[in-house]
Amino acid sequence: MAGGIVSEEEQRILGSIEAHGWYAAHRYDPELVTPNYTYTVGFSQTLDAPEFIVFGLHRDVMYDMLANVHDQIKAGRKLEDNQVWKGLHEDFDCVGRKVSHEDAFGKYAELADWLWARNGQGGHPALVQIVWPGLLDGLYPWDEGCRDSVADAQPKLWR
Repeated sequence: MAGGIVSEEEQRILGSIEAHGWYAAHRYDPELVTPNYTYTVGFSQTLDAPEFIVFGLHRDVMYDMLANVHDQIKAGRKLEDNQVWKGLHEDFDCVGRKVSHEDAFGKYAELADWLWARNGQGGHPALVQIVWPGLLDGLYPWDEGCRDSVADAQPKLWR
């Protein structure tokens, strides 16, 4: 792996990727102005797959969802845009949407971008947003009638 001197946080990330194949980066806003989110670092390196990001749920739930994504890809799941993901959460199916937001890495997935560059890659790794529906109505943020709380918890990073 290319690189150089790394900080303590970077050592922790690299150690997790070596031991588990990925690292979960969780970010939260203590003021609750923006939704909490968790994203992967290392899928691009260990699975030759996009990195993944999920917003607006409890930290442990988002971690478990991403761990399940990792396991499914590792088991050979093929990826495509607008793909339904079953089994990420016991109460609903999710949809994977290819991220096209121009500032996704500067604003959200900076550590995934750091690892990509550290490994000598140009540009940015691919990124997929896992989107979940409202529990009460099963509507996704793009569905008419979706509750504002569901849509607001998941910034639209796809087109």
